[in-house]
Amino acid sequence: MTDYQAFTVALDAGIAHVQINRAAKANAMNADFWREIVEIFQWIDDTDAVRVVVLSGAGKHFSAGIDLALLASVASELGKDVGRNARLLRRKILQMQGSFNAVDQCRKPVLAAVQGYCIGGAIDLIAACDMRYCSEDAQFSIKEIDMGMAADVGTLQRLPRIIGDGLLRELAYTGRTVEHEEALRIGLVNRTYENIEALHKGVFAIAGQIAAKSPIAVAGTKRMISYMRDHRIDDGLEYISTWNAAMLQSHDLRVAMAASMSAQTPVFDD
Repeated sequence: MTDYQAFTVALDAGIAHVQINRAAKANAMNADFWREIVEIFQWIDDTDAVRVVVLSGAGKHFSAGIDLALLASVASELGKDVGRNARLLRRKILQMQGSFNAVDQCRKPVLAAVQGYCIGGAIDLIAACDMRYCSEDAQFSIKEIDMGMAADVGTLQRLPRIIGDGLLRELAYTGRTVEHEEALRIGLVNRTYENIEALHKGVFAIAGQIAAKSPIAVAGTKRMISYMRDHRIDDGLEYISTWNAAMLQSHDLRVAMAASMSAQTPVFDD
C-alpha cells in the first residue's frame, strides 16, 4: 500500500481505516492532504476488498481545517490583475471541491469518527461522509465566517440536507461552536461516545456490520440515497427499478436467502 505524507491507510476485514496523520498540526489540511485524499478514495473505489471506510484523525483532534500555510501560499500566487487572480482562485477552489467530491461519490460507505476540533474545512469533509460519530470532547464550527469568507468546499451545499436549512444558516452566519450533545440533537452526528477509545470501538463495530453485508446491496443502497438528493420521488423509483433489474440477478441474493432460511450467517464475495 502507498505511503502517504498526510494520511495513514490500513485495510483489515473489509474495513479501510483512513486516518489524517498530522497530529502535530492538529491535522490541518495541507497541500499533501488535498492531493492524497483523491488518490486514496480512488484506490478505495477500485479495490473490491474494501467494503466500508472509517475516516479519523490522529491525536487529540480530528482536524483544525485548512492549513493556514496553504492559504498563504495561494495568496502569494496572486498578482495585480483581478481577472487572472479570479481565474486562479476559481481553479484552486474547484480542485479542493473535487477532493471532497471523491469522498462523497465513493461507492463504499464512509463513517467519520470525530474527536476534538472539527473546524472549517473539516466540516466540509464530514458533510461528504455517509455518517458521523463523535466523542464527548468534539467541537464543531463553521469557522470560515470568522476569516471573512464563505465556506466554499461543500458545507453550505451538503449540510442543509443533514441538519436543516435554518440551523445551517445560524451556524454559518455566527461560526459558533457546537458541542457533542447539540451535535447529536440536531442530527450532525448519529451517536456520541465517552472518549476516543469508545468512539473508535463503536465506529469500527458499525463498520464491521456493514462490511458483513452484500457489497452489491450496500453499493446500490448508497447510490439510491445519493441520487435522491437531487431528484423527485418518481425519478428515484424509476431509477431503482432499472438498477435492480440487473442487481437482483446477483449471486448475493441467493446467498442471503439461503442463509436466512437455514439461520446461518451469509458470507459474500468481494
